[in-house]
Amino acid sequence: MNIDRAVLAFAGVIVLASATLAVTVSPCWIALTLFAGANMLQASISGWCPAAMVFKALGVRAGTAFR
Repeated sequence: MNIDRAVLAFAGVIVLASATLAVTVSPCWIALTLFAGANMLQASISGWCPAAMVFKALGVRAGTAFR
């Protein structure tokens, strides 16, 4: 798995988990979904992604989007 796929998988897990928590626990969890969406939009515009930096530090091999 490269960084690109890891970032997409992580974002997907966060969105699904927060949506599930919003339905089952509290509607306040939708804020996490909003944060994840805003972060994905910011990363697509700037090319800078905090999750990609973390995965890089963990030794995940480079992809094409986040170097």
